[in-house]
Amino acid sequence: MAGQAAADTSAEDIRLTRAAQAGDVAALGLLLERHRAGMRAVALSILGPGPDADDAVQDAVLVALARIGDVRDPGAVGAWLRMIVRNNCRMLLRRSRPAEPFDGLSLPDPDAGPEETLEHHALRDWVWEAVEELPVTLRIPLVLRHFTEGVTAYERIAQVLGVPVGTVRSRLNQARARLAGALNATADAAHSDARVRTAASWNEARDTLAAAEAGHFGRVLTERWSPEVALMSGAARIGGADLLARGMDGDLAAGVRQRPVNVAAGRTLAVWEMDLVSPADDPGHCPPAVAWIMSLSGGRVAQLRLFHPVVLRDSVLPERGIV
Repeated sequence: MAGQAAADTSAEDIRLTRAAQAGDVAALGLLLERHRAGMRAVALSILGPGPDADDAVQDAVLVALARIGDVRDPGAVGAWLRMIVRNNCRMLLRRSRPAEPFDGLSLPDPDAGPEETLEHHALRDWVWEAVEELPVTLRIPLVLRHFTEGVTAYERIAQVLGVPVGTVRSRLNQARARLAGALNATADAAHSDARVRTAASWNEARDTLAAAEAGHFGRVLTERWSPEVALMSGAARIGGADLLARGMDGDLAAGVRQRPVNVAAGRTLAVWEMDLVSPADDPGHCPPAVAWIMSLSGGRVAQLRLFHPVVLRDSVLPERGIV
């Protein structure tokens, strides 16, 4: 009897997984509900009861939404889901160790992140369309949490937005809850092509940096960005196009160069993650990385937030540059 029950469970998992991989939204929802209890049990066994365990399960659900196409053995999908929860829990534990320097925190493997998978299977457009349905206050933390490589930690998202960590946690909880409804609402809608949009954003990032190095960053701001573009620090506007142009020119004059390493691109929000290369004669001139977090309006950048994974030596956005 037990063997037959196990066989029936495996057969149902196979059926639902294959249907979900073919784009069946209802099948994906049923699959996640079938294994939610097991996923939660793993989180509780590692983290104990509390909000961290809930976060680990909720984050795993979002990863599963984007990565269901990666499952090679549909009969073992339950183990795959529990593995995602286990990895989330271990990441939370590493981040909570007080003796570990903040800059040394382990980040999620880019190969295991949802953004790359969105490039390879049919659910990518559906997920992005649902994300776009969220209010901007919920959309930004959700994208930073799940689609970037270096701005995933609650503390870092809080720095970007200029809000307490508790507010970030609250907004992410609201975003996850709202996302479930948005996913259902957009399942049968026409979706824009996230792969094409992301490729275009990669090209724009490279073109922007090339133009800046050629001395034409001001032209890029005029032609491609909003005339009222705002450089933000948290929720406060600290400057506009003039400060951006002056800062970029100052960085380049000092020998600083930027190289894009990751792009997440929606219709209303784009994130360019850059490696920063300091001049050879001053290797400590700037932090090793920066993220450009851009809110878009009509396809143009309306707001820009710059985030560094490490603390700047000087005050935020010193006059010598923007990075």
